[in-house]
This record gives sequence, structure tokens and C-alpha cells, in this order.
Amino acid sequence: IYFSYVFSGFMAKPEWASVAYHSFVPTFYLDRNFIILAIAMIGTTITPWMQFYLQSSVVEKGVRLRHYRFQIWDVVLGSVVAVMIAAFIIIACGATLYQHGIKVHEAGDAALALVPIAGRFAGALFALGLFASSTLGATILPLSSSYAICEAFGWENGVSKKFSEAPVFFILYTFLIMLGIGVVMIPNIHLISVMVFSQVTNGILLPFILIFMLVLVNNKRLMGDHVNSKTYNFIAWLTVMALIFLTIILLVFTFI
Repeated sequence: IYFSYVFSGFMAKPEWASVAYHSFVPTFYLDRNFIILAIAMIGTTITPWMQFYLQSSVVEKGVRLRHYRFQIWDVVLGSVVAVMIAAFIIIACGATLYQHGIKVHEAGDAALALVPIAGRFAGALFALGLFASSTLGATILPLSSSYAICEAFGWENGVSKKFSEAPVFFILYTFLIMLGIGVVMIPNIHLISVMVFSQVTNGILLPFILIFMLVLVNNKRLMGDHVNSKTYNFIAWLTVMALIFLTIILLVFTFI
């Protein structure tokens, strides 16, 4: 379903030369809103909850060391596809909503606004992608939280377990899903603002998670021959430092 965003991007008929140029030449503005969205973009792509979910899912799948290379490819391909989908969301919105100065107040507004500009099929495809994203978020985020809380307290957990085997896990998972439903059902709530706030929070918290992960993954006693390579470490630490830098700038702008 996520590939519907790719079709939407092509149907929006962007200026591909401009897309290619800005894909390789970064743009940066010392503007509070730009920095907020930059942190949110990173926070929604490399989320703290995702780190917990990945390790918990690997444990639950029972991945053995001999299958480790397949797990690596699973993560690499997933990352490439995720970034590609995100790029086409930006392309679709940039070629339509941004060009026509349309401001989006709700997620559904983006899909509806595409219709008169890029055709009803582009709007329908974009809406389908939004539905898939929402369904993923509504199920995976509470699952990640349930994994992390149960692991922290040593409670049995896992979707492969029966309710009788992991009652706390399933009660917590159900409660968190209902809590999410309750929040989005609050009358007159500005969901776009809620989404941006949550992703900015993700981006600010991410360095703390990544620093501890990098310390662990570079511990030879724990990881043996599977410690990070210098290239991986360079990219990871660069990401951490960039997020810390953006967070400091955002704090300065906020106090000013």
C-alpha cells in the first residue's frame, strides 16, 4: 500500500530536475519552524520506539546468529524503502500543495487538496497511503511500548504468547491502543500539531537512545566480532551530533 505514495508523486508531475538537484544539495535555514520540521523529519524516520521494536521483534522471531545476515538485509531494505516512500510524499506535496500555497490542518486535507491539482486518483492513492501509515502507527507504537515496559520489569511478553502466558503484556498493549484512540477522538484537537509535537519529541530523545546503543554495539565483550565498523560508527555519531546541534539551536530560538 505504501507504494501508492510513489504513484501519487509521479501523478503530481513535479519538476524532476529540481527534485534531483535538491535531493543532493541540502538546504538549511536558521529559522525556528525549519529547525522544528528538520528535527521532526529525523524523529519520524529514525524513531526511538523503532530501536526498541526492532530488537524486541528480532528476539521474538528467534533469529539465530547463522541468520544474522538476513536480518541485516531486512533492516537495510526496510530503511531504503522507507526513505524512498518518504521522498515521494515530499515530492507529491511539494509539487502540489506547496506550489499552490495550500496549508494543511489535518492529514486528510493533504489527500483532498491533491484532487483538484493532480486528479482524483492521486488524492485516492495518497489517502490509501495515509490509511496504511495510520494503521501501522496505531498497532506498532503501542506494541513497541509494551515490549519495552515488560522487558524493563522482567514480565513475559510477545505477540506469539497466549494471554494466560503474558497477561500484563496484552493488557498493556490493549490499553495503549485504546489510549491512542481516545486522544484522536478529542473534539477540535489539531492532529497535525499533535503529530509534529510527537515527532519533534522523538527527535530530541533519539540521541540519548543512540548514544547508549552505540556504546553497547561497540563493546567487544558483548558483541564479539559483530561490533560496528568505522563507517557505521561515523554515520551514526554524525546523526547523533546533528540532532544534538539542531536541538540546541531550537532551544536557543525558543528562549529568544
